[in-house]
Amino acid sequence: MGTDDDVDLDGRRLRTRRSREALSRAAFDLLTERGLAAVGVEDIAERAGVTRRTFSRHFSSIEAAILGDIDQDMHLLNEALACRPAHEPPLLAYRNAVHDWLTAEYAGARAGLLTRRWALFQRFDDEPALLAGYQRIRNEGQRESVRILAARLGVDPAEDLRPATVVAACSGLIVAALQTWAAGVDPDGLPDLIEGFFDTLAGLATDIQYEESAS
Repeated sequence: MGTDDDVDLDGRRLRTRRSREALSRAAFDLLTERGLAAVGVEDIAERAGVTRRTFSRHFSSIEAAILGDIDQDMHLLNEALACRPAHEPPLLAYRNAVHDWLTAEYAGARAGLLTRRWALFQRFDDEPALLAGYQRIRNEGQRESVRILAARLGVDPAEDLRPATVVAACSGLIVAALQTWAAGVDPDGLPDLIEGFFDTLAGLATDIQYEESAS
């Protein structure tokens, strides 16, 4: 049974997440209304109903606020990866973590959030600063994924290439799915697209194994 301290900690975490989400939502809404160059910190704080000081506690820049949900996604994906059963091979663990993350964040009542992500990805071509920020978030998330997989395998990622290889393959697959998704017309289709890309990767691996056994 949890203690009062645990309840308080969970409450603070929930409030922090809600504040970040409100600021990110306000920043994105202002981006779509005005363009990045016309968005100010004060505007975001006022739209979210908080002070500028609160903004600064959560984000270091306007771009970071706009991309705050993306940053949160990377953290949640890595949390899901760290929670996968130890007996799962790394590639399967990563795929299942992606499924767990998508189900938790974008299913049911939260499915509408995909429309916002879809619209954000479509802004990257017009706002290079956002694309650069996204790439930094993705790189940091990948490094953490490598550390998690290395710990699961009990190896040094500088010497054992498996963690980095799995992360590079899976993250590249997700980027390909995101690019296909952003170029399409179905903002709700991301989970199915990602599953399709993973299925294709699994099929290619099977083909390679078959060709090797036949040669």
